[in-house]
Amino acid sequence: MFRILLRKFLEVFVFLLFIMFVSFLFIRLAPGDPVLTILNVEELSVSKEQVEALREEMGFNDSLPVQFGRWLLDFVRMDFGVSYSTGQPVMQTLMRALPATAELTIGSLLVMLFVAIPLGSLSALYRGSWIDQGSRILSILGAAVPSFWLGLILIDLFGVRFGSLPTMGRDGFNSLILPSLTLGLAISSVYVRLLRSSLLDSLSQEFVRSARARGLSEGRIFFLHAFRHSLPPVITVFGVSLGSLIGGVVVIEVLFAYPGIGKLVVDAIRQRDYPLIQGYILIMAVVVFLVNTAVDLSYRYLNPEMKLKEREAHR
Repeated sequence: MFRILLRKFLEVFVFLLFIMFVSFLFIRLAPGDPVLTILNVEELSVSKEQVEALREEMGFNDSLPVQFGRWLLDFVRMDFGVSYSTGQPVMQTLMRALPATAELTIGSLLVMLFVAIPLGSLSALYRGSWIDQGSRILSILGAAVPSFWLGLILIDLFGVRFGSLPTMGRDGFNSLILPSLTLGLAISSVYVRLLRSSLLDSLSQEFVRSARARGLSEGRIFFLHAFRHSLPPVITVFGVSLGSLIGGVVVIEVLFAYPGIGKLVVDAIRQRDYPLIQGYILIMAVVVFLVNTAVDLSYRYLNPEMKLKEREAHR
């Protein structure tokens, strides 16, 4: 276990360095000037001398390697800078918006679980039936429909026509329902098909036939043997598709004006708020690393064959 964690931390160190360099480079090369945004040039009369003075003060006149070295040194000191738009420390600004994003992510995952597990399980147990056909059609439709389009349909239905649920902002549990449903239904289609395929493979294995020969009940065989055996591929795909989930959260937060990190970084991109954008990228990189580490550890727990292979490798 210690070797696995040590290898993971070394990997994330190299990964973070690469992400920091690439994000810094692309942000600096993107069109737009944060100095002009800060000075509100379109609304105020600003002289060239004022623009050049602020650019010199913020260090934008230095070469890109010098700017990156300065930012990297600040990162080592755990100083992520100050947001251009809010004037507050970047980490403080991001941490203030993080709970909203965490709520939306958890809510979406719960919706996904409540949809994917029953539909995928029933589709595998009743293969070829109307339940199987219906769940497969729903999963195909879910994969074909963009999440923002589904969100607009839910807004029109529950927010405009029925007026039963709020469609903007974050004001209690009701504000979380529509965004969670939108993202959860959008991502559940992938896992319905994947769980069905994995369960069908597990139910055809020799250990299931042996369990039936020993007289175990079908419920015990399904939940304690087949279902557990089918989880590793699903968990692996979840770790791989985490980036898509993060991107989906950003789209949904903007659509529902949900005050999370995703909406915050979209506003930061519009305002050329470099420190806030780079802080967001770093936080998301760390989140992806932590989730993938948890996925690897859970994979080893759910798949005893990996434990045996590791023990044999160390002998």
